[in-house]
Amino acid sequence: MTRAYERKKEPALVRRRLLEHGARLCGQQGVAGLSLQEVAETAGVTKGGLLHHFPSKQALVEAIFDDLMQAFEEIVQREMASDPEPFGRFTRAYINGTLDLIGREDRGGWSALMMSTLTEPSLKRKWVEWLDGHLQQEGRVDADPMLELARYAVDGMWLSGFFDAHDLHGSPAETLRRQLITLTRKP
Repeated sequence: MTRAYERKKEPALVRRRLLEHGARLCGQQGVAGLSLQEVAETAGVTKGGLLHHFPSKQALVEAIFDDLMQAFEEIVQREMASDPEPFGRFTRAYINGTLDLIGREDRGGWSALMMSTLTEPSLKRKWVEWLDGHLQQEGRVDADPMLELARYAVDGMWLSGFFDAHDLHGSPAETLRRQLITLTRKP
């Protein structure tokens, strides 16, 4: 007896595809416009397959957010590891990581999810916990008012980049980056 073609199950790969396609669609349509059916179709799985990994739209959105936050955490950690100066290290990593994301082609998913922190309490809580965790861990070396000002400024640049309100690419962005990094150095 011959067996019909059987596709090897690769749950980790399927989950990864769902997260990537979900993030892309969030960037294109916003979180409110995200459809589980469309995510499943673009990822090449059934809606039932998607629901196996993520039992609700909320679970999918939170998993996408967690995935993107993990990627951002890796960027911040890499930046911090290469910075020998303790004072302002986290803030410099935060500035560089944020500005690098503004220039990325796939920033739409990041932007849509970060904007959702304004209206979605669970995402807001995750973001605040992440940021507070770093600020507590870094203690006094990132508590300086100038460092706080630099973090607020880069948050404003992120928001401006989301709305494409200003040219935050090339030379203007690099000039602003240098000025913000200057704020993070000990006086």
